Amino acid sequence: MTRLSPTGRKALLTLHLVTALGWLGTDLVLLTLGVAGLRGADPDVVYPTAGLLVTYLFAPLSVAVWLVGVASALLTPWGLLRWRWVLVKLVLTTVMLGLVLLLLTPRIRHLGALGGAASPHLRVDLVVPPAVSSTLLLVATVLSTYKPWGRLRPAAPTSRRAAPQRPGHPDGQRPAVEDPAGRRA
Repeated sequence: MTRLSPTGRKALLTLHLVTALGWLGTDLVLLTLGVAGLRGADPDVVYPTAGLLVTYLFAPLSVAVWLVGVASALLTPWGLLRWRWVLVKLVLTTVMLGLVLLLLTPRIRHLGALGGAASPHLRVDLVVPPAVSSTLLLVATVLSTYKPWGRLRPAAPTSRRAAPQRPGHPDGQRPAVEDPAGRRA
């Protein structure tokens, strides 16, 4: 598999951070609009605005985050199925993406089309899903920061004969190598 150069990895990480922060920010704006709508703000302004936001920013950003995250996993030493935290983030983001595209986006577009005629039950859909989604995005951020749980499967064993002898080490072997998280292997 092709790996990126350090500069390429940093560029991909930057893109992932920018798109993920955009997704979280848009989520918080949707939540703010939902709370404003429930507290009496003009529904003919709030809900069409939410419909535009979810159509042109929220849904595209969620797709971009997923695509860039998968590319990051595949093109860097982390891999897609090597570390538990990466797999949990993949599953979490995939479920969120499905919910955004299949449930939330059509529902908020419908809410935007209804405006002031929207039922209270439908108006709550602009509060609860963004609150849950924002929480899950924060969980994904914590996973990315702390990288818990270790590997899904052990690293491939290295042959002692294949490793060149290194003078100055007690057993003549290579020193321990750090994994991408900076932990000693």
